Amino acid sequence: QVQLVESGGGLVQAGGSLRLSCAASGRTFSNYAMGWFRQAPGKEREFVAAISWSGGNTYYADSVKGRFTISRDNAKNTVYLQMNSLKPEDTAVYYCAAALRLEIVSYEYDYWGQGTQVTVSS
Repeated sequence: QVQLVESGGGLVQAGGSLRLSCAASGRTFSNYAMGWFRQAPGKEREFVAAISWSGGNTYYADSVKGRFTISRDNAKNTVYLQMNSLKPEDTAVYYCAAALRLEIVSYEYDYWGQGTQVTVSS
């Protein structure tokens, strides 16, 4: 089992920045690729970003490329999502997840956090 706890969400104006953190416990964090997903009201959960176990490979959704950066610190068992130039359409609950391979589809992820709300005002 891997337990994941997100933090860092909040309310921010358009154009602002937030950094989300996801702290992991349980099984060896460095064995897992990590991903961030988000779900807006009335919409399906969508992929945001993912990072390999070593941090050497990353994927991003087109909608966030150039604005968001995913990173990880295996010594701290934590993955981060730096979000810059935020837009109202980025408003959603953001979830981190763990998978044995670097994936962009949610069904490949085995463990999920409880989510953190990000609200971007216009």
